[in-house]
Amino acid sequence: MKQFEVQNLKKLKQPAKDSHKGQNGKLLVIGGSELFHAASMWALEVASRIVDMVFYASVPVNEEIVKKQKHRFHDGIVVPKGELGEYIKEADCVVIGPGMERGEEIQNKVDRLLGKYPEKKWVVDGGALQMMDKKLLSKTMIITPHTKEFKRVFGLEANEMNVKKMAEKYECVIVFKGRKDMVCDKNQCVVNATGNEGMTKGGTGDVLAGLIGALYCKNKAFLSASCGVYLNGLAGDRLYVQSGSYFNASDLVKEIPKVMSEAIGK
Repeated sequence: MKQFEVQNLKKLKQPAKDSHKGQNGKLLVIGGSELFHAASMWALEVASRIVDMVFYASVPVNEEIVKKQKHRFHDGIVVPKGELGEYIKEADCVVIGPGMERGEEIQNKVDRLLGKYPEKKWVVDGGALQMMDKKLLSKTMIITPHTKEFKRVFGLEANEMNVKKMAEKYECVIVFKGRKDMVCDKNQCVVNATGNEGMTKGGTGDVLAGLIGALYCKNKAFLSASCGVYLNGLAGDRLYVQSGSYFNASDLVKEIPKVMSEAIGK
């Protein structure tokens, strides 16, 4: 399988010099729970550095935490109760799942939203991915399973052949998070060479979901997923040079804009 080619980063759409707010991406993040507060916040923070506006929907306790974090999250809007559908329509892309807990209520919500808006650009991660019905997979969807999640969704062992087969069968983009990350759609696959053991810590996958979602707002699915995986790992490698494996998801959020500026351009 071929490796990700760095020159593909130059294909990512860059904000025009004369653009104004709203033209460079609007992302909605649906996630979080009473148990997992930070997961969706990492996705929010990295996305807010890339797109113009990030919307957020979660359980009430998480929404209050985000409101109190305005000094860290300036360009976000907590979705008013009862208006989620309107914000899904407005957003260019929706990330669903970071920090979500498994359960029947969550499963019903995830399946209902994915089924109601099948043409929306979706990045399905974490708890949402673990609970979704695979029949809802579509050509506008990016999913980000690790080994256990892949087996849970597809009932198959996570290996190169099966990742390729499922991406082709369901016509979605699969970002398989393994010892070496792999990205496949129905036509192509690439393996990513960036990343290190410091990225096994909790939260790095949530950062990746937010990064991919932000890129997907204005780019094609496979390009967004493969570039996101590469940049996420590259940021981890830069942190590794600085402090070995002793970094966390918050460090990754801060490093990603730096590597994007260097690798893509200001």
